[in-house]
Amino acid sequence: MNTYEELQARGLIAQVTDEELIKKLINEGKATFYIGFDPTADSLHVGHFMALCLMKRLQMAGNKPIALLGGGTAMIGDPSGKTDMRQMMTRETIEHNIECFKKQMSRFIDFSDGKALMVNNADWLMDLNYIDVLREVGPHFSVNRMLTAECYKQRMERGLSFLEFNYMIMQSYDFYKLFQDYGCNLQFGGDDQWSNMLGGTELIRRKLGKDASAMTITLLLNSEGKKMGKTVSGAVWLDPEKTSPYEFFQYWRNVDDADVIKCLKMLTFLPLEQIQEMEAWEGAELNKAKEILAYELTNLVHGEEEAKKALEAAKNIFAKGGISGDLPTTTYAKEDLDAGKDILTLLVDTKLAPSRGEARRLVQQGGVSVNGEKVTEIDKTFTTADYNDENVILIKKGKKAFHQVKAD
Repeated sequence: MNTYEELQARGLIAQVTDEELIKKLINEGKATFYIGFDPTADSLHVGHFMALCLMKRLQMAGNKPIALLGGGTAMIGDPSGKTDMRQMMTRETIEHNIECFKKQMSRFIDFSDGKALMVNNADWLMDLNYIDVLREVGPHFSVNRMLTAECYKQRMERGLSFLEFNYMIMQSYDFYKLFQDYGCNLQFGGDDQWSNMLGGTELIRRKLGKDASAMTITLLLNSEGKKMGKTVSGAVWLDPEKTSPYEFFQYWRNVDDADVIKCLKMLTFLPLEQIQEMEAWEGAELNKAKEILAYELTNLVHGEEEAKKALEAAKNIFAKGGISGDLPTTTYAKEDLDAGKDILTLLVDTKLAPSRGEARRLVQQGGVSVNGEKVTEIDKTFTTADYNDENVILIKKGKKAFHQVKAD
């Protein structure tokens, strides 16, 4: 199976400008393609993960990736999929985030010997002259047509700032610049970026009289149509300091039954034949498929050692009901626990709940257990007498989140 056909079989392709041309480029290893990453946080998250996996697949097939870091576009903010304007970031914050992105990307993409490029659009966007942009780029964009773009239509009722309105022009200019400077002939992006990507192909055609291509990746949605990669406490990050390897593993271990095969196809590098065999699995076998999914993705992001530790910790929890040294842990001085800590305090201190109000709601709705027993009283207090021989108690929130509290 050729690379393009495999992308189709894995459900990764959403929209393309010229399928035959793109298929030829990818299958022959002649695509120089880019994906943009705006550094809006100090870590990549699951939303970026599928894009990185796609870059890795295409590089393995002989194509050349360009990771475009949005040091310039992050100064403006992408309105796509947002109900409100992004919070403005300082240049210092953006530069810090870019350095964090660079380290994480190198785990997925081979940048040695020119096999891939990493560039920052601040290098050209920050030096643009406003009048020059109006004269050289502005005539090639129709305001009427821009307003029909889905990314803008969603914001028109609540208010779309002129600042954000320029984002499409900036992203289009990126493609134009990469086409000229690096021979970039293909852009990939999320399905919600389609309008912006078409703007780039059109600008290249109008300014240079040449053709460039665009392809969108299917958004990673769960069976309810919601973006995956979010938890009650926020995004699932690739940085182990923000989302521990165990928590990352647990996120994928607990995906819905309806989503596990789709995630295996779209995110892992397991052969399609192996995944297709799993499609017939039911009941307990699906739990095995989820375990495979969680292990493969944790291995990709955090390495084999952390994946094995997370798998072992999960087996201890699910199969043995035990305590694991690889679980997220909050430690108190033993003397602080002699008088006891109430359940609401424990939930907030362990970050299983963002506030005492949320902790109260979790307990009242039966969503919390300690050492395997459900906690129903909001003033329930745990002292050192409740801890096991290793001075540990295990708190479980819902079906997915586990946390150890340790007396030291």
